[in-house]
Amino acid sequence: MAFKKEKPLHSIIAGSTAGAIEAFVTYPTEFVKTRSQFGGKKERPLTIIRETLKTKGVVGLYSGCTALIAGNAVKAGVRFLSYDYFKSLLADSEGKVSAPRSLLAGLGAGMTEAVFAVTPSETIKTKLIDDAKRPNPQYRGLIHGTASIVRQEGLQGIYRGLFPVMMRQGANSAVRFTTYSTLKQFVQGAARPGQTLPAPITFGIGAIAGLVTVYTTMPLDVIKTRMQSLEARAQYRNSFHCAYRIFTEEGILRFWTGTTPRLTRLVLSGGIVFTVYENIIKVLKRIDTSES
Repeated sequence: MAFKKEKPLHSIIAGSTAGAIEAFVTYPTEFVKTRSQFGGKKERPLTIIRETLKTKGVVGLYSGCTALIAGNAVKAGVRFLSYDYFKSLLADSEGKVSAPRSLLAGLGAGMTEAVFAVTPSETIKTKLIDDAKRPNPQYRGLIHGTASIVRQEGLQGIYRGLFPVMMRQGANSAVRFTTYSTLKQFVQGAARPGQTLPAPITFGIGAIAGLVTVYTTMPLDVIKTRMQSLEARAQYRNSFHCAYRIFTEEGILRFWTGTTPRLTRLVLSGGIVFTVYENIIKVLKRIDTSES
């Protein structure tokens, strides 16, 4: 798997832009997924959408959206930058990166983004969504919600669920990047050797990477959501206790609750992120070439 290192600034700009666009386009599916994973009565995705539109309008489907867009932009920038960095460390003397090493680079990228971007934004987003379904929400938006959480719980309040987030993001990036890189290499080698893939094919490969990622990492996502809910401190001692209670009290299938909306989001996400990223990288390279 030949590897060509991108400029760090290019990776940050392209990754952040791709992450922000993807978050806004796919947010309603994230909202439905998160709502369906809370404890209590199990709600179907269509029921959540219908009730939210009825009581809160379209704006209700975007509760906590600002937190995710900001976090996703930073997350994607950190993800692509760190993945590029780890791949450069793991490349052999010929500049090639094997699938196992690509998996390891993705794992490192996921862990990095979990600490610096994902956990705070996901925790705030989850608490805002959980609060929004109450008759009298206590948070008035991203800034007020964040300030209230920090005031009430300290910095630990926005880093709740760090372990399951690190596990989920590490698995997400490892599976997604490895699947994407392997499929991209196969398609380029079989059909278009040496040529840049067109956007529709890039989107399709990214979508398949998202599909594979969903089914392999869904249990970690459910645990993450439960650990970041408003009632987490009263119900769970830690992530392992949370997993144990879900398994013993609700059954193993509960770990795949929210699969449909998350599948929708990550299939679209994989297509959008990789397509936007690759195209912005091309534009930035052309700008560099014209200026040199």
